Amino acid sequence: MEKLLAGKCSQELWFGILISFAMCFVFLCFDFSTFWAVNNEANLLVTKTVDAIGILNFNQTRDSCSDRYIYIHEGLPSRFNYDFLNNCESLSAGTSISNIPCMCPHLVNLGLGPEINSSEGVLSNKSWFKTNPYLLEVIFHNRMKNYECLTKNFTLASAIYVPFYPSMDVGVHLWDSNLTIRDSSAKHFAKWLSGQPEWSKMWGRDHFFASGRIAWDFRRERDDSSAWGSKLRFLPESMNMTMLTLEGSRWKNDIAIPYPTNFHPAKDSEVVQWQNRVREQERPYLFTFAGAPRPNQNGSIRGKLIDHCQASTKCKFLHCTEKKCGNPVTVMRVFQSSVYCLQPEGDSYTRRSAFDAFLAGCIPVFFHPATAYTQYLWYLPKDHTKYSVFIPVRDVKDLKEGQIENVLLGISKDQEVAMREEVIRLIPKLVYADPRSRLETQDAFDIAVQGILERIENVRTVIREGRDPSVGFADEDNGKFKFPETVDS
Repeated sequence: MEKLLAGKCSQELWFGILISFAMCFVFLCFDFSTFWAVNNEANLLVTKTVDAIGILNFNQTRDSCSDRYIYIHEGLPSRFNYDFLNNCESLSAGTSISNIPCMCPHLVNLGLGPEINSSEGVLSNKSWFKTNPYLLEVIFHNRMKNYECLTKNFTLASAIYVPFYPSMDVGVHLWDSNLTIRDSSAKHFAKWLSGQPEWSKMWGRDHFFASGRIAWDFRRERDDSSAWGSKLRFLPESMNMTMLTLEGSRWKNDIAIPYPTNFHPAKDSEVVQWQNRVREQERPYLFTFAGAPRPNQNGSIRGKLIDHCQASTKCKFLHCTEKKCGNPVTVMRVFQSSVYCLQPEGDSYTRRSAFDAFLAGCIPVFFHPATAYTQYLWYLPKDHTKYSVFIPVRDVKDLKEGQIENVLLGISKDQEVAMREEVIRLIPKLVYADPRSRLETQDAFDIAVQGILERIENVRTVIREGRDPSVGFADEDNGKFKFPETVDS
């Protein structure tokens, strides 16, 4: 009897050991799966399921956000972004201190501006707004909030977005003669950011932000009160970051992305409908120029362009005032009626008007390579002859009487149609969709994010190979603003 009981106890003991071993194995599987999900460099998602007989199964699927996770630096003090929105009445709506209207009316609809309800048949029925292009940083931030691959764990992020509003920040003291005051906020921003744990991951080279001003507004090269701009982009911390901006400088970490236009589609169908509309548009004028002379701007060719246009029966001239060219309906009506749109330099090398021309299906005519060709490399085809006409004007004296009209008349009808079709094809890539929606096709925001992720991944590759990541990251490109030695016909 005792032997029988001893045998039974022995069986129960072994059964207990077996059960304990099985339970430990299950718990280890749970722990391993957690480790795998967090640390998996192959970007595989692991899901656990239990089948009908209680067997634990593991399924692996590829993560659709592989190498695309972005962390938003939400801890940024509000004085660098939201405080400007809450005190918008103190901000100018334009680039000049003489512009009286404040920024507040432009901030509605998440920075898109007031909706245009009556366009006299010039625009499509929906998704048109009176957008201030200098609110790019606000529009970009609102788009980023709805980005499909956000993460709250910065160690898992491929890039770190800093929701800084540099245009609003610099605009407060841009005209201040006291350079200490003018540069103060930028220095505080750089000091705060570099002191955060996120910074040490790549010492800022995975950080980026967007600006609604051109890069030159942040690259004052002299400590002279008469010199323009702040020194934000020359601060050592800032040199380690990438800035997306309306117009890049000659430094490679200032990258140009499109000016916001007034069209912010909420559906892909709205883009297609607009493309079909401008494709079928009648264009009675050969070329047009919308702008104003720049008598105080040395080397400006605008006066000559106006003379050429007014001397031709084939040209439509729109003399820009704030009332006229500040109205999207007026500008788009003129651009839609023309085959070619003249795009000289603006107050700087680039101008928003070029993107209005693309949107209208009007073939742009450029006179300097830095107005588009060497700026928007992520957006425009390398072969600029596919979508534009280039008339190089190194000096205002180079522009001869009747030259523009003769060049345009010399372009064949087939070539004209092909260029316009390419312009229309580019439209989806050059507009910013409504932040409250998401398109299937890539827009200007999507392409900017893709470009940033690729740029940062290239830096990681350099680090993995043991090379210096600072080499090439923020180097100068002195050829960016020079005319090519030869010009493609």
